[in-house]
Amino acid sequence: MLKTNLLHPEILSVLGKNGHGSRLLIADGNYPFTTGVPENAQKVFLNLSPGMFSVTDVLKVIKEAIPIESYLVMLPPDETPQAIHEEFLNILGESTPVTKVKRFDFYKEARSPDTCLVIATGEIRRFANILITIGVVKY
Repeated sequence: MLKTNLLHPEILSVLGKNGHGSRLLIADGNYPFTTGVPENAQKVFLNLSPGMFSVTDVLKVIKEAIPIESYLVMLPPDETPQAIHEEFLNILGESTPVTKVKRFDFYKEARSPDTCLVIATGEIRRFANILITIGVVKY
């Protein structure tokens, strides 16, 4: 048994094989999990049922496992603020830089070869996708 909250073997493996500058996507239930990411990205499907598991459930565990340098979020076409983005801010803190981009710009960023991991969730809220850039471990 591991002494960490992150126990998923595939997620641990991918995070252990990647580092600073690599990206991981935690995606809502509407995200195109296979066409909206690079072919080489490892895909982990946690979308067991609508609402299970949420993006924020996964983010809270991931945050404890890796340093987060920055993150991107997806804006709706009218760019109205999304409550889920405020939740991301509360989880990651104001010191973690965030970039907000429209849908197709988000897809372009997520398709970068730097995206090493995609975690599919059962999140039912729209525009609840977060693209995280892994930071540096400071000893």
